[in-house]
Formats: sequence, C-alpha cells, structure tokens
Amino acid sequence: MTKLLHGCAGAALAALFTLSGASAGEWATKDEAQAMVKKAVAFIKANGAPKAYETFTKKNPDFIDRDLYVVVYGLDGKVLAHGANDKLVGKDLLDSQDVDGKFFVKERVDLAKAKGTFWQEYKFVNPVTKKVEPKQMYCEKLDETAVCGGVYKL
Repeated sequence: MTKLLHGCAGAALAALFTLSGASAGEWATKDEAQAMVKKAVAFIKANGAPKAYETFTKKNPDFIDRDLYVVVYGLDGKVLAHGANDKLVGKDLLDSQDVDGKFFVKERVDLAKAKGTFWQEYKFVNPVTKKVEPKQMYCEKLDETAVCGGVYKL
C-alpha cells in the first residue's frame, strides 16, 4: 500500500511538473515552503476550511509552485486536502511508512500535537527523478489539523 501511495503521488507530481514546465533543476526552497504554508493557513482562516481544502486539492496555482504543494492532515492522520494527489483525500495515512520504515504521517501528527510548528525529515519519491530522496516537510498546526508543504533536500 505504501509503495502504491508513493507511486501515485510521484505520478501526480510528475504530471504537475509537465504542466508547469518545471525542470529537474527547479526546486522550491525551505523559505518558499514556509511562506506557502503560512499563505495556506491565512487562506483557511479567511475562507473557511471547506473552501480552502477544495482550492488546495484542485491544484490552484496560488498553492502549487514547482515541487511544492499544500497538504492538510487531520490530527487523526486523515488527508483533508492534497495539492498533488486528490485520490488521497479522505484516506487515513497514519500507518504510511517511508522506505526506511519511518511512520512519517504518524510522526507528523505527533509533532503537530506536541510542537505546533516544525520541520520533519523523511524520504519520498521525487517526481522528476523517480527516485526516493530525502524530503523536508514544514507544518503548522491549525485547530485539529496540520497544514504542510515540503521540499527535497538536494
């Protein structure tokens, strides 16, 4: 199941790169990830969660930048919005593991509960290279959710 999720997410992101004209040398930065998450949190507060989640999931260009997109998790591990793979919305990913066996969604939810704002490291399929690479996810807790955006450590 986890490999399937990685493959689906990778395929979806590859399609995003094709549509946006991004190339393998164009990656979002940690500062851009933080700014994107802060913009997403402000959008949720201004427009309400239902509208915001729909906006993020429909790949609104305001919330996608190259390999960077918004993901929102409930603190139960359920995906509430996903800017790269709408098929994951509504799924409980608490038991998802990266290639090293790290339960990255469970860790993300636990960090949101404990810290509120944090960076998390794990491994995920890079949509351009199709290889599993180190990734960093920046998240902010908002009510009973974690609003996140990630970058590859290249």
